[in-house]
Amino acid sequence: MYSISETKRFRGEITVPGDKSISHRGIMLGSLAEGDTYLHGFLEGADCLSSISCFRKMGIEIERDGSEVTIHGKGLHGLKRPSEILDAGNSGTTTRLMSGILAGQDFSSTITGDDSLRTRPMKRVVVPLSEMGASIDSENGCLPMTIHGGSLHGIDYVSPVASAQVKSCVLFAGLFADGKTSVSEPAISRNHTELMLRGFGASVFTDEKKHFVQVEPEPVLRGQDITVPGDISSAAYFLAAGLICQDADILIKNVNTNPTRAGILKVIEQMGGKITYHNRRTVSGEDVADIEVMSSSLHGTVVSGDIIPALIDELPVIAVMAAFADGQTVIKDAAELRVKESDRIAVVTENLKAMGADITATDDGFIINGGRPLHGALIKTHKDHRIAMSFAVAGLGASGTTTFDDTGCVAISYPDFFDTLSQLTGKSLN
Repeated sequence: MYSISETKRFRGEITVPGDKSISHRGIMLGSLAEGDTYLHGFLEGADCLSSISCFRKMGIEIERDGSEVTIHGKGLHGLKRPSEILDAGNSGTTTRLMSGILAGQDFSSTITGDDSLRTRPMKRVVVPLSEMGASIDSENGCLPMTIHGGSLHGIDYVSPVASAQVKSCVLFAGLFADGKTSVSEPAISRNHTELMLRGFGASVFTDEKKHFVQVEPEPVLRGQDITVPGDISSAAYFLAAGLICQDADILIKNVNTNPTRAGILKVIEQMGGKITYHNRRTVSGEDVADIEVMSSSLHGTVVSGDIIPALIDELPVIAVMAAFADGQTVIKDAAELRVKESDRIAVVTENLKAMGADITATDDGFIINGGRPLHGALIKTHKDHRIAMSFAVAGLGASGTTTFDDTGCVAISYPDFFDTLSQLTGKSLN
């Protein structure tokens, strides 16, 4: 059981693991490409390893040496019927994106996952894939789910939610359709799929003002050499810690700053955080920078509307930042938090209250009156990696000792998280 005590000094220079979203998509598109794809800086977390496992079961040879991955692609129609159930583990990204690919195959396949993943909503991809002509068996819109692939029709799908997973699922299915396929969303969601599809050679049209993207079918995808930048979602915990600790100066190198993904950077600026960008550049089609933060006097803000899809995974740690800020922070339009690895609205509220914070849960977010001193508590992670890491940050700024009922879940996205935290605090965590 890990425990963390209050830390005033938090200094150093780090890199964080590769971007999870890009790592997943690299495996999938590399498998559908002709020739070899090389991923440098692949995320070695459990979720991305689930994607590798699933595509290996469909006949794709994938070599991995740590974060260096080689995918020997077999072309758009080179997948084979798996001889066993495809286990996505805890990975909603694996499940939803792969569903679009499986819908275009001439075989049937079944996807399952762990206890948590089997409770997460899959109807949001079942509906558009069914409209395209796929036949899908699912009990109550959850896993396990059997997809009977076949002849797909191009559609113009108007998504009721801004979700990169839903959008990517439909676009991947569109690669196998009989005509153009488009997705329109109520707000812009992360655009890694569109960028990577173009990089592999697909014909993609986007209209960002209308939150619209269209893909043409049957492209010839060519293997690529991709450098995966650091994951902003992993960097977020160290950015937050650098802002709330009293003697802090952190430089995080090689971070993905794609604006459809990096909403937390805008929130930090809104809250008065001291943040500086160094060495801005483009790497494999993605915006990248080195980011420095220092101890800051934060103040409350409102986080809502179109920015939510660009920081949905960072909202737990933003709530922690808000508890240390002066004044009130309101987070709303984030009902999606209730159907993540845990009900993150309920779990964040439960744990921050246990630490002495003034927080009220709403249907779609939180109201946090910051500035109250926090104290150590037992954190119930509900086996959710983002909860565990967010409250590790809270523990750095709270008096006393903060302990965790489970920390193994961080392996989903950041296996070395606590080692990196220990490096920056100069303390051994156990």
